[in-house]
Amino acid sequence: MSARFNVVLSDDLNKDIDKAVEANETNKSELLRKALQLYLAVLDGKERGLKLGLCDPYTEKMQTEFIGL
Repeated sequence: MSARFNVVLSDDLNKDIDKAVEANETNKSELLRKALQLYLAVLDGKERGLKLGLCDPYTEKMQTEFIGL
């Protein structure tokens, strides 16, 4: 079973989503599904004491850590 819901987005966020959809040849529904899956993975990792960030692919050193998610 699937669920539907309505979301109100700011104009700026909607434009950013439109750009991401076009750049990745996907649609808003799929992009938002992936974003929610990522957010849930972050919550799971946070519960296990892990951090979320962007790592350099060569050194595997974290370059940016996301705080407050």
